[in-house]
Amino acid sequence: MTGSAYRESTDRLAGMLMRQAAWPAALVVAANVLAPLAASARGAFETWPAAVALSLAAASAVAVLALSALLAFDALLFRLMASHDDETSGGAAVDDILAGMRLKRLPPSTRSLDERMAGTRRLLTRQRAALGLFVAMLLAAGFWAPR
Repeated sequence: MTGSAYRESTDRLAGMLMRQAAWPAALVVAANVLAPLAASARGAFETWPAAVALSLAAASAVAVLALSALLAFDALLFRLMASHDDETSGGAAVDDILAGMRLKRLPPSTRSLDERMAGTRRLLTRQRAALGLFVAMLLAAGFWAPR
């Protein structure tokens, strides 16, 4: 893919990734600020199922935040790709950056935009699964908390 269609689709993907990185992270941070207040007021730490659920919620919160950071990094890499005229030169620039940061070895050939997008979609799926686990564990802690 070349030209303005390539730049538009890559830039649109980068914008979507930034939104998908931001809102789950904001939700997790807000819930982590408010949940302990509600849990201690209701005595949620007094029962072991609620305490376990809150511990699992905390672990999944860390996973959501880490995956959000990875998605934001991917969004910046896609913005870098969008600054180039075609897919090949944009992919080569990203590969050079990643190799320079020692995050990946320089590949023998550049991956296509579709392959890069597939990897990012896998990250999105993992982030949503971690977010689902986080919400489920918060609800479970509320269910097991004493009345």
